[in-house]
Amino acid sequence: MELETETPEGTAAAGAELATRLRPGDVVLVSGDLGAGKTAFVRGACRALGVTAPVTSPTFTIGQVYGGAAADVAHLDLYRLEGLGGEDPALLDDYLTPERIGFVEWPAVGAAAIDRVVARVTLEHAGGDRRRIAVEWAGGAGEAAA
Repeated sequence: MELETETPEGTAAAGAELATRLRPGDVVLVSGDLGAGKTAFVRGACRALGVTAPVTSPTFTIGQVYGGAAADVAHLDLYRLEGLGGEDPALLDDYLTPERIGFVEWPAVGAAAIDRVVARVTLEHAGGDRRRIAVEWAGGAGEAAA
């Protein structure tokens, strides 16, 4: 599925739409250049999942867990990591549990170690506040609702 948004609010709304298809244990990988709208997308998804706390990029903390309506939501940002080799082996497991819905920004360094990925989202600048968003559902999951 591909779409284009015109505003940060539209990017957040796209995240909210995706969130309606997620269940505890699901993980979404979110990729894109700096400033492409990854956190705005995740923020919209978090709001749709019942998170009321401020949702900001966890670049310097690696991850944050928020209380959601039906499940906690984990939000990770692996931008600062060059790899997982020197990290605690349980780093991802501490956040991405079967009871939580997870979002991972900058997932490339950890993608091979991330289980239960149901969607891969790519955001691209399209000029001004416009963004192109591509969603690839794993194994066709979520496609019927798209």
